Amino acid sequence: MDLDEILRDVPDYREFLTVDELNASSEALADEIDHVEFFRIGESTEGEPISALKIGEGSKNALLFGFPHPNEPIGAMTLEYISRRLAEDDGLREEMGYTWYIVKCIDPDGARLNEGWFKGGFTPLKYALNYYRPPGKNQVEWTFPIDYKTLHFHSPLPETQALMRLIDAHKPTFLYSLHNAGFCGVYWYLGEELPTLYPRLHDLARGQGLPVHMGEPETPFIEKIDDAIFRMFGAEEGYDFTAKHTDEDPAKLRETGTSSHGYLRSVCDGFTLLCEMPYYFDERVTDDSPSDFDRREAVLEGLRYGEETYKFLYPRFKVMAEKADKSKRLYQTVSDSLENFVQRMKPRRRHAETAEEYEGKATVAQAFDSMVARKFGTMFRLGMTMRVADEVLGRGADPEVQGIRDEIEKRMLETNREVEAESDIEVIPIQKLVRVQLGSGLMIMEHLRDR
Repeated sequence: MDLDEILRDVPDYREFLTVDELNASSEALADEIDHVEFFRIGESTEGEPISALKIGEGSKNALLFGFPHPNEPIGAMTLEYISRRLAEDDGLREEMGYTWYIVKCIDPDGARLNEGWFKGGFTPLKYALNYYRPPGKNQVEWTFPIDYKTLHFHSPLPETQALMRLIDAHKPTFLYSLHNAGFCGVYWYLGEELPTLYPRLHDLARGQGLPVHMGEPETPFIEKIDDAIFRMFGAEEGYDFTAKHTDEDPAKLRETGTSSHGYLRSVCDGFTLLCEMPYYFDERVTDDSPSDFDRREAVLEGLRYGEETYKFLYPRFKVMAEKADKSKRLYQTVSDSLENFVQRMKPRRRHAETAEEYEGKATVAQAFDSMVARKFGTMFRLGMTMRVADEVLGRGADPEVQGIRDEIEKRMLETNREVEAESDIEVIPIQKLVRVQLGSGLMIMEHLRDR
């Protein structure tokens, strides 16, 4: 496999494809090339068809799916490119030795609520104003069934059930859940340790001019196995972390199932890969030199900013809640986030206050991640709450809700100005992101094929 040549041919994408555009592209590919199959695997919560491409006739099966969270379209662009490349390149299909099952969009309902930022110029503010991500109990990635201690989850979403049927039927050797993050460097989750590949993964990202992530992990309980490389996890690890740092029943705080990786482990001995891609970054995410901040102080500062945002939003949302359509996805997401914020934050705050790992100085990357990137994260909750206000106002004028919306928008713009002042944001071209995400997958698939 000439990996360099495959990655060099990735188009210079300038925008993200919508759900309709992805479906049309897949249908056209199947119509154009006889050996490509486009078939329905299920339907979404709101009744939209979900389909997959089948390409190749290899002895090993691979399952790749995009939009595991609906604000994560980079993976769909990765699948857009590799599906056509595989269909047209007989030598590549034969050499790889896989049968490919490709789902470009597993969550079309949620993806459509993000399409407001898919086209045109991409900025952090535009992203936050048009952002949607459901609560864990409504996420495809975290609603696979599990029984673990007091956690008993057996209500997979229709989208999740579609993936379960593919996993059950084909027992993939390789599972690629195509995630992306936001304001960070590149980092990976691996289903098992592959130390010989770590330098190659790092070189792949750096070869595209992208940083590997040296800041804090996205959740405290994740096990780091190398720079920017973490052990893949399921619900068990999150449950045990919550149990250790709170007196509450973790099952009541989580209200979710396990991940696609957790489900795969219960079905077969397959390998899971996640490659988290940033939309933009600041050079400080790579700086592991000591900062002026204590690491604990930096982590607590990031938590404090989130708590202040909650205190600002909660009373305003309660006023809107009396007038909102509670069946709407945005309302349900914001309600879940704000109503459960205090209880869910307790384990993180207790861990931040007591964990020995936070002793000493933070690196520049860790301090930046905690104190700037996490601040940017609060803009998502502000943006979704603004959109709830817009839904209320869409049904008629309401001076009280209009005033609340204006207050939230002012807070959003103030936060955005702070983030801009405290960072040097660089928007990353989609082409580079696809190259790293695709290259990571092909590299590991080749390794799995050969061992």
